[in-house]
Amino acid sequence: MTTKLAIIYYSTYGTNHQMATIAAEAAKAAGAEVRLLKAPETAPDAAVNSQDAWKAQAEKTADIPTATVEDMEWANAYLISAPTRFGIMASQMRAFIDTLGGVWGKGGLANKPVSAMTSAQNAHGGQETTLVSFYTTVMHWGGIVVAPGYTDEVIFKTGGNPYGYSHTAGQDFSDEAKTAISHQARRLVEVADKLA
Repeated sequence: MTTKLAIIYYSTYGTNHQMATIAAEAAKAAGAEVRLLKAPETAPDAAVNSQDAWKAQAEKTADIPTATVEDMEWANAYLISAPTRFGIMASQMRAFIDTLGGVWGKGGLANKPVSAMTSAQNAHGGQETTLVSFYTTVMHWGGIVVAPGYTDEVIFKTGGNPYGYSHTAGQDFSDEAKTAISHQARRLVEVADKLA
């Protein structure tokens, strides 16, 4: 059975979109069937259009499908990537998660491996709390948390975060950053393959 991985991201300015794209390439190379999806935008158009970088990112990714409950039912593994806002996930991703009550209630999210990534404006902007608080949601689903832990030396080279890759927004993606993201995606696929 092939792992069916839904990679769902929210990205205002492009950081988490880029992370999700790197992860999607690695997961496909590891043999997974991948759907790259974005969380629905909840901010009004006036807010998006008021900031050139936000508007440009929305236009750049207009062809990427918006995640749905059906995508969650289709997948047997999830990789979630969203920016940190005040130490928790951006409200757009939380709003999408809040639409999953029906599928959660019938056990449709249980026993599926889940991993997460995040970003913030600075290296200590709440990334770890964002990931840990999201994993609490996964536990409510009955999902299986697949954090990268310290399973590859690259984790130490990219900040040492065992909960999931986190990126400082505005910084380039180094080869080590890409390797860490790819390692996390491959690890998730490997665990999903074993469970399948």
